[in-house]
Amino acid sequence: MSGAHFAFTDRWGGVSAVPYEELNLGGAVGDDSAAVLANRAIAAKELGLEADLVVWMNQVHGKDVAEVDGPWGEAPVPSVDAVVTARRGLALAVLTADCTPVLLADPVAGIAAAAHAGRPGMIAGVVPAAVEAMMSLGADPERIIARTGPAVCGRCYEVPEQMRADVAAVEPAAWSETSWGTPAVDVTAAVHAQLDALGVRDRQRSAVCTLESGDHFSYRRDRTTGRLAGYVWLDGQE
Repeated sequence: MSGAHFAFTDRWGGVSAVPYEELNLGGAVGDDSAAVLANRAIAAKELGLEADLVVWMNQVHGKDVAEVDGPWGEAPVPSVDAVVTARRGLALAVLTADCTPVLLADPVAGIAAAAHAGRPGMIAGVVPAAVEAMMSLGADPERIIARTGPAVCGRCYEVPEQMRADVAAVEPAAWSETSWGTPAVDVTAAVHAQLDALGVRDRQRSAVCTLESGDHFSYRRDRTTGRLAGYVWLDGQE
């Protein structure tokens, strides 16, 4: 066993009402705040975590990374799209509803990171920035384990032709076509290409397309909807 833990939620088992039913974990989508807190407690309990010891982000589709050694407490949650920690046992969380959640861990060095890679963040380089932040703390790409969770797939993420060309100019692996023959981008494939270029070989991607799955939230499908979460943490404590 590596000692690294990765988890991705679906939409069921929580207390939120329509249109956020049921396990909405996003606090900035219009849902009742008490319901969100209850859902975060439910999810944490299922994972064997303490809800108030999970680190969240204020995600803005950028590439900034915050190094953390504990929850924010009374401090404002920073506007970043990746968090990295050298504290074993501290869980990092990322919210998504079509974007690609990226969870990273080097169990030997005791370094973990979570990143939010939508199309803008992938283009900006949030995933390489997260890996670089891990390396600055002693992580080795050859030891990093990477897991990407449920996200809109390249056969469903339709975009204008020029946008596809612009994205593919940054990362060719993003070039895709919808199942109905129109231009598309595959953000998850692009993320994996970026990780591969950085030397991260232990990678797995979820087979779930959020737009196609009724068990997952999808912003592109429903617009007003909840958020899924990905969690990463390492065994042990400093």
